[in-house]
Amino acid sequence: MMLFMIPLCFKKNSFWLVQIFFFFMSFIYMFIGSFNYLWMNISYFLGADLLSFGLILLSFWICSLMIMASNMIFIKNNFSNLFLFLLLMLMLFLYLTFSSMNLFMFYLFFESSLIPTLFLIMGWGYQPERLQAGIYLLFYTLFASLPMMIGIFYYYNNYMTLNYFFFCDYYLFNIFMYLCMIFAFLVKMPMYMVHLWLPKAHVEAPVSGSMILAGIMLKLGGYGLLRVMNLFIYMGKIWSPLFISISLVGGFLISLVCLRQTDLKLLIAYSSVAHMGMVLGGIMTLNYWGFCGSYSMMIAHGLCSSGLFCLANISYERMGSRSMFMNKGLINLMPSMTLWWFLLSSSNMAAPPSMNLLGEISLLNSLMSWSWYSMIFLMLLSFFSAAYTLYLYSYSQHGKLYSGKYSCYSGFIREYLLLFLHWFPLNLLILKSNLFMLWI
Repeated sequence: MMLFMIPLCFKKNSFWLVQIFFFFMSFIYMFIGSFNYLWMNISYFLGADLLSFGLILLSFWICSLMIMASNMIFIKNNFSNLFLFLLLMLMLFLYLTFSSMNLFMFYLFFESSLIPTLFLIMGWGYQPERLQAGIYLLFYTLFASLPMMIGIFYYYNNYMTLNYFFFCDYYLFNIFMYLCMIFAFLVKMPMYMVHLWLPKAHVEAPVSGSMILAGIMLKLGGYGLLRVMNLFIYMGKIWSPLFISISLVGGFLISLVCLRQTDLKLLIAYSSVAHMGMVLGGIMTLNYWGFCGSYSMMIAHGLCSSGLFCLANISYERMGSRSMFMNKGLINLMPSMTLWWFLLSSSNMAAPPSMNLLGEISLLNSLMSWSWYSMIFLMLLSFFSAAYTLYLYSYSQHGKLYSGKYSCYSGFIREYLLLFLHWFPLNLLILKSNLFMLWI
């Protein structure tokens, strides 16, 4: 269906039609999907288990919402046909990435999904610095993933299979192999210390670029780790403490960085790094709670972060600025939008009944059972995550109005629907939380 939608992208005035088809695809996929932990719909190298199913569904959903958020591209006719085509290609690559059962195929599509993202940032970004941001993104990812390719070839040469299904039979004791296979995913997550490409890419990207980056691209790293960690159970016992320490301390430091931001988008981008630090810590503990918790946290973060970027963009379209100083006191001008700011901010700091809470509780469980000392940084992380989210919310909604704003209008129905479709699944999924605890 995605392949046959390509001509539709280049048809005149078919912008919203493509968006309706994207929603249609997400509903079709929801009904044919696998709701148990077994591999389903297996072909030569494609198949989906519960982990793939959740992430593919998330990809379809976020892509549908990206078209919905990119109204300005349609209004100004800023190469809207090409934009739709890129989104379609990106969705195709993501679908293939998540449903590959073969490590090399996963690697191939994992790298391919970088290209449409790069074009999104370089083609529809806002400032001239978007070129530098694109280069950052490209080189960080490529530098990390070339060793991984060599690692995959080495593994195939020795064990004659790259199928995930057989990974539990061979445990590797090779430190170089461990680092090669894991480093690409750590950069993609992004782990603290290799996260510098992320804030740059987010700030320069258009709203759709930010949504796909926060919603799906960061999940590629987590998904890859959950898949290859089967090989490194023993190596993980030795080296995990290092990565867990980096991600927990890094998450805390990034939370402090968040408290100093004046740019709405930068703050949300840095908060993504802090959340992904928790996810990485959970995966590295190599226990059941950690794996399931990181999976649910990834899905929750995809919806929540993407919604916050939409909100930041809505303010940006009204004010022409992303600065917190310009966007003060929005409750006076857009009172109904403040409700959505509140709902998505509360989800961001893991308030019930959001999926973030379920993910965070599971990750707390896994990290605390791994080592009691991790409690110190987990406390700091939870506290500061609430602190910078409240800072974001109160600074942008309350306070004295900037005197340069004298007239403004509230949101469109389209924007309210867009935010509802982010927030509603995020809080509804907690009722079906057993799905997130099954996949292993």
